[in-house]
Amino acid sequence: MGNALRLLYEKSLEAVVITEGGSVEPRYTTTAPEVSALARDLLNFERTSLVPEDLSQHVASSRKAQVKWYGKLLQAWKEAKPRPKTPEEVARLIVETLSRHQMADLEDLLEFYDLPHPTIFEEISTGVPTRLPEGVKFEMHTLPVDGNKVPDGDGLYVYVNTDDPRESSNIPRAVLMAAVQRSKARAMKNYARADELRKKIIESGYRVIDFRNEEILAREYRIRLRGIDAPEMLMPFGEEAKQELAKLVHGKCLRVLVYGKDQHGRCVADIYCNGIFAQEVMLKKGLAWHYVAYDQRVEFATWRKEAQAKRTGLWVHSNPEKPWEWRKKNKR
Repeated sequence: MGNALRLLYEKSLEAVVITEGGSVEPRYTTTAPEVSALARDLLNFERTSLVPEDLSQHVASSRKAQVKWYGKLLQAWKEAKPRPKTPEEVARLIVETLSRHQMADLEDLLEFYDLPHPTIFEEISTGVPTRLPEGVKFEMHTLPVDGNKVPDGDGLYVYVNTDDPRESSNIPRAVLMAAVQRSKARAMKNYARADELRKKIIESGYRVIDFRNEEILAREYRIRLRGIDAPEMLMPFGEEAKQELAKLVHGKCLRVLVYGKDQHGRCVADIYCNGIFAQEVMLKKGLAWHYVAYDQRVEFATWRKEAQAKRTGLWVHSNPEKPWEWRKKNKR
Protein backbone atom coordinates (compact mmCIF):
# COMPACT_ATOMS: atom_id res chain seq x y z
CA MET A 1 0.00 0.00 0.00
CA GLY A 2 2.80 2.37 0.90
CA ASN A 3 4.23 1.78 -2.56
CA ALA A 4 0.87 2.57 -4.20
CA LEU A 5 0.53 5.87 -2.35
CA ARG A 6 4.18 6.70 -2.89
CA LEU A 7 3.88 6.05 -6.62
CA LEU A 8 0.83 8.30 -6.93
CA TYR A 9 2.49 11.05 -4.91
CA GLU A 10 5.73 10.81 -6.90
CA LYS A 11 3.73 11.10 -10.11
CA SER A 12 2.24 14.30 -8.73
CA LEU A 13 5.78 15.68 -8.21
CA GLU A 14 6.34 15.21 -11.92
CA ALA A 15 3.73 17.95 -12.39
CA VAL A 16 6.37 20.67 -11.82
CA VAL A 17 9.65 21.55 -13.47
CA ILE A 18 12.41 23.91 -12.32
CA THR A 19 13.38 26.36 -15.04
CA GLU A 20 16.87 27.72 -15.71
CA GLY A 21 15.95 30.81 -13.73
CA GLY A 22 15.15 28.66 -10.69
CA SER A 23 11.38 29.19 -10.74
CA VAL A 24 8.89 26.33 -10.41
CA GLU A 25 6.41 25.98 -13.26
CA PRO A 26 3.65 23.44 -13.88
CA ARG A 27 4.18 20.53 -16.22
CA TYR A 28 1.31 18.55 -17.79
CA THR A 29 0.30 15.52 -15.73
CA THR A 30 -2.62 13.09 -15.73
CA THR A 31 -2.84 13.14 -11.91
CA ALA A 32 -5.27 15.78 -10.64
CA PRO A 33 -3.81 17.98 -7.86
CA GLU A 34 -6.76 17.14 -5.59
CA VAL A 35 -5.91 13.44 -5.89
CA SER A 36 -2.19 13.85 -5.31
CA ALA A 37 -2.87 16.09 -2.30
CA LEU A 38 -4.82 13.36 -0.53
CA ALA A 39 -2.26 10.74 -1.59
CA ARG A 40 0.50 12.90 -0.10
CA ASP A 41 -1.37 13.32 3.18
CA LEU A 42 -2.23 9.62 3.45
CA LEU A 43 1.39 8.69 2.73
CA ASN A 44 2.49 11.09 5.46
CA PHE A 45 -0.14 9.68 7.84
CA GLU A 46 1.07 6.13 7.16
CA ARG A 47 4.62 7.20 8.05
CA THR A 48 3.93 9.52 11.00
CA SER A 49 0.28 9.02 12.12
CA LEU A 50 -0.14 12.79 11.74
CA VAL A 51 -2.98 14.51 9.89
CA PRO A 52 -2.48 17.79 7.95
CA GLU A 53 -1.55 20.56 10.38
CA ASP A 54 -4.04 23.08 8.97
CA LEU A 55 -6.99 20.68 8.79
CA SER A 56 -8.35 21.90 12.15
CA GLN A 57 -8.90 25.31 10.59
CA HIS A 58 -11.42 23.75 8.21
CA VAL A 59 -13.27 21.11 10.27
CA ALA A 60 -14.96 21.31 13.66
CA SER A 61 -14.11 17.83 14.96
CA SER A 62 -11.18 17.18 17.27
CA ARG A 63 -7.71 16.12 16.22
CA LYS A 64 -8.44 12.69 17.71
CA ALA A 65 -11.46 12.32 15.42
CA GLN A 66 -9.38 13.44 12.45
CA VAL A 67 -6.82 10.72 13.17
CA LYS A 68 -9.62 8.14 13.06
CA TRP A 69 -10.78 9.51 9.70
CA TYR A 70 -7.37 9.19 8.14
CA GLY A 71 -6.92 5.69 9.54
CA LYS A 72 -10.16 4.64 7.84
CA LEU A 73 -9.27 6.45 4.62
CA LEU A 74 -5.84 4.83 4.54
CA GLN A 75 -7.41 1.38 4.89
CA ALA A 76 -10.03 2.17 2.25
CA TRP A 77 -7.34 3.32 -0.17
CA LYS A 78 -5.45 0.08 0.40
CA GLU A 79 -8.53 -1.95 -0.46
CA ALA A 80 -9.69 0.16 -3.42
CA LYS A 81 -9.47 -1.66 -6.74
CA PRO A 82 -8.77 0.17 -8.96
CA ARG A 83 -7.19 3.05 -7.06
CA PRO A 84 -9.12 6.33 -7.32
CA LYS A 85 -7.54 8.54 -9.96
CA THR A 86 -10.00 11.40 -10.46
CA PRO A 87 -11.39 14.01 -8.03
CA GLU A 88 -14.83 12.41 -8.35
CA GLU A 89 -13.49 8.96 -7.46
CA VAL A 90 -11.55 10.33 -4.49
CA ALA A 91 -14.61 12.25 -3.26
CA ARG A 92 -16.72 9.11 -3.47
CA LEU A 93 -14.09 7.13 -1.54
CA ILE A 94 -14.08 9.73 1.24
CA VAL A 95 -17.86 9.98 1.54
CA GLU A 96 -18.49 6.23 1.40
CA THR A 97 -15.72 5.56 3.95
CA LEU A 98 -16.83 8.26 6.39
CA SER A 99 -20.58 8.17 5.73
CA ARG A 100 -21.38 7.49 9.41
CA HIS A 101 -19.68 10.70 10.52
CA GLN A 102 -21.19 14.17 10.70
CA MET A 103 -22.26 15.42 7.28
CA ALA A 104 -20.81 18.87 8.03
CA ASP A 105 -17.39 17.31 8.67
CA LEU A 106 -17.55 15.46 5.36
CA GLU A 107 -18.44 18.66 3.51
CA ASP A 108 -15.56 20.50 5.18
CA LEU A 109 -13.11 17.70 4.43
CA LEU A 110 -14.09 17.66 0.75
CA GLU A 111 -13.73 21.44 0.60
CA PHE A 112 -10.30 21.14 2.26
CA TYR A 113 -9.16 19.07 -0.73
CA ASP A 114 -11.26 21.09 -3.19
CA LEU A 115 -13.23 17.97 -4.15
CA PRO A 116 -16.74 17.80 -5.65
CA HIS A 117 -19.61 16.53 -3.55
CA PRO A 118 -23.22 17.50 -4.48
CA THR A 119 -24.20 14.30 -6.32
CA ILE A 120 -22.41 12.03 -3.89
CA PHE A 121 -23.98 13.74 -0.88
CA GLU A 122 -27.46 13.34 -2.34
CA GLU A 123 -26.84 9.61 -2.52
CA ILE A 124 -25.45 9.30 1.01
CA SER A 125 -27.99 11.60 2.69
CA THR A 126 -31.06 10.07 1.02
CA GLY A 127 -29.82 6.49 0.87
CA VAL A 128 -30.80 6.35 -2.79
CA PRO A 129 -28.20 5.70 -5.50
CA THR A 130 -28.01 8.66 -7.89
CA ARG A 131 -26.29 6.49 -10.46
CA LEU A 132 -27.53 3.06 -11.38
CA PRO A 133 -25.49 0.37 -9.60
CA GLU A 134 -23.74 -2.27 -11.67
CA GLY A 135 -26.11 -4.98 -12.85
CA VAL A 136 -29.30 -2.89 -12.89
CA LYS A 137 -31.32 -3.65 -16.04
CA PHE A 138 -33.75 -0.77 -15.71
CA GLU A 139 -35.34 1.63 -13.23
CA MET A 140 -39.04 2.18 -12.48
CA HIS A 141 -40.98 4.81 -10.56
CA THR A 142 -44.30 3.49 -9.34
CA LEU A 143 -47.69 4.94 -8.63
CA PRO A 144 -48.68 4.96 -4.93
CA VAL A 145 -48.59 1.39 -3.65
CA ASP A 146 -51.61 -0.32 -2.12
CA GLY A 147 -50.48 -2.05 1.08
CA ASN A 148 -53.08 -4.74 0.42
CA LYS A 149 -51.05 -5.72 -2.64
CA VAL A 150 -48.21 -6.98 -0.44
CA PRO A 151 -48.54 -10.80 -0.25
CA ASP A 152 -45.59 -11.44 2.10
CA GLY A 153 -42.44 -9.94 3.57
CA ASP A 154 -40.31 -9.97 0.44
CA GLY A 155 -42.73 -9.38 -2.42
CA LEU A 156 -45.27 -6.87 -3.66
CA TYR A 157 -47.26 -5.72 -6.67
CA VAL A 158 -46.66 -2.25 -8.10
CA TYR A 159 -48.11 -0.22 -10.94
CA VAL A 160 -46.26 2.08 -13.33
CA ASN A 161 -47.97 4.81 -15.33
CA THR A 162 -47.89 4.02 -19.04
CA ASP A 163 -47.13 7.70 -19.70
CA ASP A 164 -43.61 6.75 -18.64
CA PRO A 165 -41.43 6.78 -21.80
CA ARG A 166 -40.22 3.25 -21.19
CA GLU A 167 -43.79 1.97 -20.91
CA SER A 168 -45.56 4.06 -23.54
CA SER A 169 -43.71 2.48 -26.45
CA ASN A 170 -44.46 -1.07 -25.28
CA ILE A 171 -48.22 -1.06 -24.65
CA PRO A 172 -49.89 -3.83 -26.68
CA ARG A 173 -52.34 -2.42 -29.22
CA ALA A 174 -55.10 -4.68 -27.88
CA VAL A 175 -54.69 -3.14 -24.42
CA LEU A 176 -54.83 0.41 -25.79
CA MET A 177 -57.98 -0.39 -27.75
CA ALA A 178 -59.62 -2.03 -24.73
CA ALA A 179 -58.84 1.03 -22.57
CA VAL A 180 -60.38 3.40 -25.14
CA GLN A 181 -63.45 1.19 -25.60
CA ARG A 182 -63.89 0.91 -21.84
CA SER A 183 -63.93 4.70 -21.47
CA LYS A 184 -66.59 4.94 -24.17
CA ALA A 185 -68.65 2.18 -22.55
CA ARG A 186 -68.58 3.94 -19.20
CA ALA A 187 -69.56 7.23 -20.82
CA MET A 188 -72.58 5.46 -22.28
CA LYS A 189 -73.27 3.84 -18.89
CA ASN A 190 -72.76 0.40 -20.41
CA TYR A 191 -71.12 -0.87 -17.23
CA ALA A 192 -71.38 -4.55 -18.15
CA ARG A 193 -69.29 -3.95 -21.28
CA ALA A 194 -66.90 -1.70 -19.35
CA ASP A 195 -66.38 -4.44 -16.75
CA GLU A 196 -65.74 -7.00 -19.48
CA LEU A 197 -63.07 -4.77 -21.01
CA ARG A 198 -61.56 -4.09 -17.58
CA LYS A 199 -61.04 -7.84 -17.09
CA LYS A 200 -59.40 -8.05 -20.52
CA ILE A 201 -57.00 -5.27 -19.54
CA ILE A 202 -56.15 -6.98 -16.24
CA GLU A 203 -55.51 -10.32 -17.96
CA SER A 204 -52.94 -8.54 -20.14
CA GLY A 205 -51.03 -7.31 -17.09
CA TYR A 206 -52.43 -3.78 -17.00
CA ARG A 207 -54.93 -1.89 -14.86
CA VAL A 208 -56.99 1.30 -15.16
CA ILE A 209 -56.38 3.21 -11.92
CA ASP A 210 -57.96 6.31 -10.41
CA PHE A 211 -55.11 8.68 -9.65
CA ARG A 212 -55.65 12.29 -8.62
CA ASN A 213 -59.21 12.31 -9.95
CA GLU A 214 -58.08 10.93 -13.28
CA GLU A 215 -58.19 7.45 -14.78
CA ILE A 216 -54.82 6.31 -16.05
CA LEU A 217 -53.61 3.12 -17.68
CA ALA A 218 -50.88 1.44 -15.64
CA ARG A 219 -48.77 -1.66 -16.05
CA GLU A 220 -48.56 -4.17 -13.22
CA TYR A 221 -45.25 -5.60 -12.02
CA ARG A 222 -44.63 -8.34 -9.50
CA ILE A 223 -41.58 -7.49 -7.41
CA ARG A 224 -39.28 -9.77 -5.42
CA LEU A 225 -37.01 -7.89 -3.02
CA ARG A 226 -33.45 -8.70 -3.97
CA GLY A 227 -31.09 -10.25 -1.44
CA ILE A 228 -33.51 -11.10 1.37
CA ASP A 229 -35.80 -14.03 2.18
CA ALA A 230 -38.64 -13.33 4.59
CA PRO A 231 -40.44 -16.06 6.57
CA GLU A 232 -43.26 -17.73 4.66
CA MET A 233 -46.78 -16.83 5.80
CA LEU A 234 -47.18 -20.13 7.67
CA MET A 235 -43.88 -19.67 9.48
CA PRO A 236 -43.30 -17.74 12.69
CA PHE A 237 -43.01 -14.00 11.94
CA GLY A 238 -44.40 -14.48 8.42
CA GLU A 239 -47.40 -12.26 9.13
CA GLU A 240 -45.26 -9.69 10.96
CA ALA A 241 -42.90 -9.46 7.98
CA LYS A 242 -45.80 -8.92 5.60
CA GLN A 243 -47.32 -6.22 7.78
CA GLU A 244 -44.01 -4.39 8.17
CA LEU A 245 -43.39 -4.26 4.42
CA ALA A 246 -47.00 -3.21 3.77
CA LYS A 247 -46.71 -0.41 6.34
CA LEU A 248 -43.46 0.79 4.77
CA VAL A 249 -44.74 1.04 1.18
CA HIS A 250 -48.45 1.80 1.56
CA GLY A 251 -49.43 4.99 -0.23
CA LYS A 252 -45.85 5.64 -1.31
CA CYS A 253 -44.34 6.01 -4.78
CA LEU A 254 -41.33 3.72 -4.97
CA ARG A 255 -38.06 3.79 -6.83
CA VAL A 256 -37.42 0.27 -8.13
CA LEU A 257 -34.02 -0.85 -9.47
CA VAL A 258 -34.55 -4.08 -11.41
CA TYR A 259 -31.70 -6.57 -11.78
CA GLY A 260 -33.59 -9.28 -13.66
CA LYS A 261 -36.39 -11.82 -13.27
CA ASP A 262 -36.66 -14.95 -11.16
CA GLN A 263 -38.10 -18.33 -12.13
CA HIS A 264 -41.59 -17.09 -11.27
CA GLY A 265 -41.41 -14.09 -13.59
CA ARG A 266 -41.04 -11.56 -10.78
CA CYS A 267 -38.73 -8.57 -11.12
CA VAL A 268 -35.85 -9.01 -8.67
CA ALA A 269 -35.22 -5.51 -7.39
CA ASP A 270 -33.94 -3.08 -4.79
CA ILE A 271 -36.75 -0.93 -3.39
CA TYR A 272 -36.43 2.65 -2.14
CA CYS A 273 -39.32 4.37 -0.38
CA ASN A 274 -38.80 8.10 0.23
CA GLY A 275 -35.06 7.43 0.52
CA ILE A 276 -35.55 4.41 2.81
CA PHE A 277 -34.01 1.16 1.59
CA ALA A 278 -36.70 -1.50 2.11
CA GLN A 279 -34.32 -4.44 2.43
CA GLU A 280 -32.32 -2.65 5.12
CA VAL A 281 -35.49 -2.12 7.17
CA MET A 282 -36.55 -5.76 6.90
CA LEU A 283 -33.12 -7.08 7.87
CA LYS A 284 -32.57 -4.68 10.77
CA LYS A 285 -36.00 -5.49 12.21
CA GLY A 286 -35.24 -9.19 12.11
CA LEU A 287 -38.03 -9.90 9.65
CA ALA A 288 -35.93 -11.40 6.87
CA TRP A 289 -32.85 -13.50 6.28
CA HIS A 290 -29.94 -12.39 4.14
CA TYR A 291 -30.33 -14.59 1.05
CA VAL A 292 -26.62 -15.32 0.75
CA ALA A 293 -27.05 -17.87 -2.05
CA TYR A 294 -28.16 -15.07 -4.37
CA ASP A 295 -26.67 -11.91 -2.90
CA GLN A 296 -23.30 -11.34 -1.22
CA ARG A 297 -23.59 -7.67 -0.26
CA VAL A 298 -21.55 -7.12 2.89
CA GLU A 299 -23.98 -4.57 4.36
CA PHE A 300 -26.79 -7.14 4.21
CA ALA A 301 -24.76 -9.56 6.31
CA THR A 302 -23.98 -6.74 8.75
CA TRP A 303 -27.65 -5.75 9.16
CA ARG A 304 -28.66 -9.37 9.70
CA LYS A 305 -25.96 -9.84 12.34
CA GLU A 306 -27.04 -6.66 14.13
CA ALA A 307 -30.63 -7.92 14.37
CA GLN A 308 -29.45 -11.34 15.53
CA ALA A 309 -27.25 -9.80 18.23
CA LYS A 310 -30.22 -7.78 19.51
CA ARG A 311 -32.52 -10.83 19.29
CA THR A 312 -34.91 -8.77 17.19
CA GLY A 313 -37.85 -10.26 15.31
CA LEU A 314 -37.36 -13.87 14.24
CA TRP A 315 -34.01 -13.86 16.10
CA VAL A 316 -35.89 -14.06 19.38
CA HIS A 317 -35.50 -17.77 18.70
CA SER A 318 -31.97 -19.12 19.00
CA ASN A 319 -32.20 -21.23 15.85
CA PRO A 320 -35.08 -20.06 13.62
CA GLU A 321 -35.90 -22.18 10.60
CA LYS A 322 -34.62 -20.84 7.30
CA PRO A 323 -37.35 -20.08 4.73
CA TRP A 324 -35.61 -21.96 1.92
CA GLU A 325 -35.32 -25.05 4.10
CA TRP A 326 -38.99 -24.74 5.10
CA ARG A 327 -40.02 -24.53 1.42
CA LYS A 328 -37.95 -27.56 0.54
CA LYS A 329 -39.45 -29.55 3.42
CA ASN A 330 -42.97 -28.48 2.51
CA LYS A 331 -42.34 -28.70 -1.27
CA ARG A 332 -43.21 -25.06 -1.90
